[in-house]
Amino acid sequence: MKLASWNVRTLLDAPGRPERRSAILAREPARYDIDIAALSETRISAEAQFEEVGAGYTFFTTGQPEGKPRQAGVGFAIKSTLVSKLQEHPKGVNPRLMYMKLELSHGRTAVLLSAYAPTMDATEQDKEAFYNSLSDIIRSVPYKHRIIVLGDFNARVGRDHSAWPRVLGHHSIGNENSNGSLLLQFCAQHELTITNTLFQQDNKYKCMWMHPRSKHWHMLDYVITRHRHVRERYFWLLMKCHRPQHLHWHHTMTARHSDYCNVFKQYIQLQCDYT
Repeated sequence: MKLASWNVRTLLDAPGRPERRSAILAREPARYDIDIAALSETRISAEAQFEEVGAGYTFFTTGQPEGKPRQAGVGFAIKSTLVSKLQEHPKGVNPRLMYMKLELSHGRTAVLLSAYAPTMDATEQDKEAFYNSLSDIIRSVPYKHRIIVLGDFNARVGRDHSAWPRVLGHHSIGNENSNGSLLLQFCAQHELTITNTLFQQDNKYKCMWMHPRSKHWHMLDYVITRHRHVRERYFWLLMKCHRPQHLHWHHTMTARHSDYCNVFKQYIQLQCDYT
């Protein structure tokens, strides 16, 4: 099963646009044959479900209540052929968190989370509320279940592997900022590993966001899992960022899937009974 994480900026349609933004967006995961994409900054109010028949994806989103500013918003784009095989649909927690369950082979279960963390400009109260909600979800997942957190954390985690040996690998980039410190502390508390930092490759395959003024690329979108599951035989992780064609997107798409032959992509091999 191929998974991806993508900050799409918005799923809202602009006046005069000849084609729905969701239809345009759905063609990108289809191009890479992604099974499930975790989406952030969707900006769609309340909870919604809709299908893009042409591309073959069904969208599940959650956002701010109706009538409030359309900020944040998260969701999943799932291949429509898989939706009927899910035991339950994704569930929204708040405008920044949504989760879903996958039944794996050999009786295993994985919980996928789509996350969109507050930006650097957000208040400390908003940041604390986000990590408290995320902590509640992590604690509620049974010990034996696999956890995969995908999303835009608006955080630079730096390269200090010696300070965070079970959280960071040897191949991170950039310098740590205050949001990165929050994420590192959260991961250490829950024994989680930021898998993007585990693999040696060119920075162009690690960076997902370009600063609009400096034009420097940064790593802000992460795929995070429990440390004890990183080296499991069925759970291989490699990485590549795919830069969508034809459109200017805020972030590139971080894709993960299970093709052992292509070592240049970012993978999660999930052996699912219904794929």
